[in-house]
Amino acid sequence: MSDCIFCKIINGEIPSTSVYQDEQAYAFRDIQPAAPTHILIVPRKHIDSINAMTDNDEQTIGHLFNAARQIAAQEGLAENGYRLVINTNAHAGQTVFHIHLHLLGGRQLTKMG
Repeated sequence: MSDCIFCKIINGEIPSTSVYQDEQAYAFRDIQPAAPTHILIVPRKHIDSINAMTDNDEQTIGHLFNAARQIAAQEGLAENGYRLVINTNAHAGQTVFHIHLHLLGGRQLTKMG
């Protein structure tokens, strides 16, 4: 999508601090981190939200989680732990409508719920 900020980041039109990339995913540091380590992991394919997924997107979304595992290890978070979050639609806090995982870690995170 031409107006999607994450598509622009993936295409190099907007600068980012890349931490991981492959043919299906791109990951970069969040510019407003909610934890010492806050990385966004996005599919190169534009998908608005979990609600917009199709059965054909299952492998892509699974790939994001595999990338998250690799990034967490690379960032030294795997042993102590980290959180993965996907927000879906406005009431959940989704502000960019391009599916993305938030990888959060680097400190003790508060319990959710």
